[in-house]
Amino acid sequence: MTHSSPPPRFPTPKVIGIKHAHKIYTARSAVRVVAFNAAGKIAIVYAKRDNYYKLPGGGIDSPDEAHETAVVREMREETGGRIKLRSGVGCVATTEEYRGDLHQISYCYVADLLVEDSDDFLESPNLTEDEVADGLVHLWVSVAEAKRRMEEVEPTSELGRFIKERDGYLIREATR
Repeated sequence: MTHSSPPPRFPTPKVIGIKHAHKIYTARSAVRVVAFNAAGKIAIVYAKRDNYYKLPGGGIDSPDEAHETAVVREMREETGGRIKLRSGVGCVATTEEYRGDLHQISYCYVADLLVEDSDDFLESPNLTEDEVADGLVHLWVSVAEAKRRMEEVEPTSELGRFIKERDGYLIREATR
């Protein structure tokens, strides 16, 4: 008799937006990360075009891509940083978004920048054309500064307002 491991358990998601009963949504899963460097600062990403801050992260590329693989890949793409998820912590928060025709579940993890990397010697980010057009840049700030910036910023787009709500919630949950 073989025993399979139980499916992973995730925190109850915070719902953002309104699910419309007769609307057809495109499903998407995504990961976000609160990544700490050796100085205890975290990486955040600023989107200049729409004036908002977000956590590093993005879509899970395929149904068989593991969350850990996706979060490590997204962190490297958006910041150049290499991370290791904190062992035994798992997913610390989730959100469920209804935005336009998108139904997205985001899973948030906590990680640490690998010791051999330092903020001064990170690889260059590998941004997509859309991310370059959005003016994405990353910075390392204290948790308090990240929360302040995310809270005080006034996004200039609906997407930015959704991200502000989502990532503000995720960072608060991840750093409780």
